[in-house]
Amino acid sequence: MRTLLDIQRQAFLADGFPSAKTRIDRIDRVKDIHVRYKQQIVESLEADFGARPPGQTLATDIASIVMEVNETRRKIRQWMKPERRKTPLMMRMIGGRAELQFQPLGVVGNISPWNFPFQLAFAPAIGAFAAGNRVMLKPSELTPQTSALMEEIVTSAFDPAEMVVVNGGVDVAQEFSQLPFDHLVFTGGPEVAKHVMRAAADNLVPVTLELGGKCPVVVGKSADIKTVADRVMGTKTVNSGQLCLTPDYIFLPEGKVEAFIEEAHSVLSRCYDSLLDNPDYTSVINERHWQRLKGYIDDLEARKVRIEVFNPVGEAFDDPQKHKLPFIMPVEPDDDSLIMQDEIFGPMLSIKTYQSLDKVIEFINNKPRPLALYYFGKDKREIEALCQRTTSGGVTINDCAQHAACSDLPLAGVGNSGMGAYHGHHGFLQFSHSKAVYRQGLYSLGSLIRPPYGERKMRMIDHMT
Repeated sequence: MRTLLDIQRQAFLADGFPSAKTRIDRIDRVKDIHVRYKQQIVESLEADFGARPPGQTLATDIASIVMEVNETRRKIRQWMKPERRKTPLMMRMIGGRAELQFQPLGVVGNISPWNFPFQLAFAPAIGAFAAGNRVMLKPSELTPQTSALMEEIVTSAFDPAEMVVVNGGVDVAQEFSQLPFDHLVFTGGPEVAKHVMRAAADNLVPVTLELGGKCPVVVGKSADIKTVADRVMGTKTVNSGQLCLTPDYIFLPEGKVEAFIEEAHSVLSRCYDSLLDNPDYTSVINERHWQRLKGYIDDLEARKVRIEVFNPVGEAFDDPQKHKLPFIMPVEPDDDSLIMQDEIFGPMLSIKTYQSLDKVIEFINNKPRPLALYYFGKDKREIEALCQRTTSGGVTINDCAQHAACSDLPLAGVGNSGMGAYHGHHGFLQFSHSKAVYRQGLYSLGSLIRPPYGERKMRMIDHMT
């Protein structure tokens, strides 16, 4: 891996500042491999998950990349232009000029996860290429067929000096995180992120961390419950809740629980007539995560929490080889229950009720900061209160996760949900060094601060304070 990094860095230094044409060529090749190998991508993800709808893979792992490439290639030349900056009056008077130049960093490493393997490997790569960098990818070992395919198709389209895929287990990921990249991207959980950040710190490597968290939904009294259920449950069906932006728990006004549950069942019924052998219902990624989710259910049952289950034909979900679960909605789970402590990352949605929005805000603020917060309703005061008094990576109002689909908004966490941002122009800036460049005019103001400090010079300096 260190040899590959050295190859990329030497090529970067030898080639210098890449032209817009070169950058566009690289991101076009990213698009091309997604389009050309889309059937293989669909099949590899279905094999790794056990069941994953082709339509979902086409939308989330392929179409999203194609759209981002199309948007980025139109803007690269504009983004690359130096930006003029205002200079102080005295510097302007002697002809001084200031600007920002956007310089590529060098080599960007990316440790990507299993839930959307292609999307989360290549979306940061688009930003890195747009900024003029080289890219090294370390995909997840939990999707081995997909990761092997990724290595194969990247090798077919890119010189190793441009982009390369490194496969392997946890030991390879650990070694990868210790490499002296010019920037490192990691998508995953906060606990692993702490190890990645420690390793990067040894080489003073800046990091972008996208870490998810327990994303809350707050439903105002003015919200239409049918719309809430349709959009919340529609988002929860994506990858069976194995999505960093998926709603984790929902706050409903008192008296709205039964109406929401009824509408939620109606939404799920329109999506699925059965679950266990339904190819449209995504499996939990593996047996370990399946057992983890079953542990949440066992904990809820031990606490005698009401659990609403969507299982339209009464199937048994006890086969670890299928690693599927029915959709469950615990009602008013204890705050110290496992499902309220950990990010769920599965087909589960906790339901809580409230009387006072202030108490909801207090509850959210007492939790680690989430990647996203969602509000449904028409009350502008409630929207303002949630936006201003809570902190999250992003907010979508009257829907879920849609801010992440807007290419001109950053995908960003804050606190426990991450740091840094990418997507669109934000990705270009994240993987660039904004270099300050000042062009001196006829005279230099530096002469004002040199000794000797005579009376006249002291008066001039004193006048500036």
